Amino acid sequence: MEVIYEDNHIIVVNKRPGEIVQGDKTGDKPLSETVKEWIKEKYAKPGNVFLGVVHRLDRPVGGLVIFAKTSKALTRLNEMFRKGEVDKTYWAITRNRPPHDEDMLTHYITTVERTNKSYASTTPKPDAKESRLKYRLLASGERYHLVEVKLLTGRKHQIRVQMSSIGCPIRGDLKYGDNRSNADGSISLMARHITFTHPVSGKLIDLTAPVPDERLWTELAAAAQGNIKQTDTTL
Repeated sequence: MEVIYEDNHIIVVNKRPGEIVQGDKTGDKPLSETVKEWIKEKYAKPGNVFLGVVHRLDRPVGGLVIFAKTSKALTRLNEMFRKGEVDKTYWAITRNRPPHDEDMLTHYITTVERTNKSYASTTPKPDAKESRLKYRLLASGERYHLVEVKLLTGRKHQIRVQMSSIGCPIRGDLKYGDNRSNADGSISLMARHITFTHPVSGKLIDLTAPVPDERLWTELAAAAQGNIKQTDTTL
């Protein structure tokens, strides 16, 4: 388990693709339990460890996840997420180049729980929720493209379904239109950066997750950080 930040009230970890944040019907051990065990062992805590789940990432997605270590932090973080006061930035590798270098997407998303899949429409529909995000092309290789995404709303599978809707399925995401899975079962989407006001101290928390240790990720990330739109990667 990779801890990115910790203090008395919160802990932020870098979730690995394939982990579930909270227990579900699969019965697989969730990340929340791993974090509890880590805290219990590190601080030799007797009895049960309190840990509040504030938000989630899809199972095949990696990146930053915030947990609350106190009830005060949990209550305040829940309210901050509800009000949209937590700034989240994602990085995605798409198989196709987006139609614009920058754009804001607005769709109306419905979710079919039976199939655990969301659908996006450009026009309002009954029971559909308005969903907005901004994206920016950071770098391109021969076959793949690195895109920064800022969520303006929080819907189920929102980035995945909205990017697919503009012809840019995320690499490895068979559910939303990609034609090849990643070897490890992940999709190439990560919660890269998060900024928020600490729920107790009031200080600014500004955190960035490292990109996966994979050639495609590292080459595209290096190009983005060097402000090179077109990298020479052949991947």
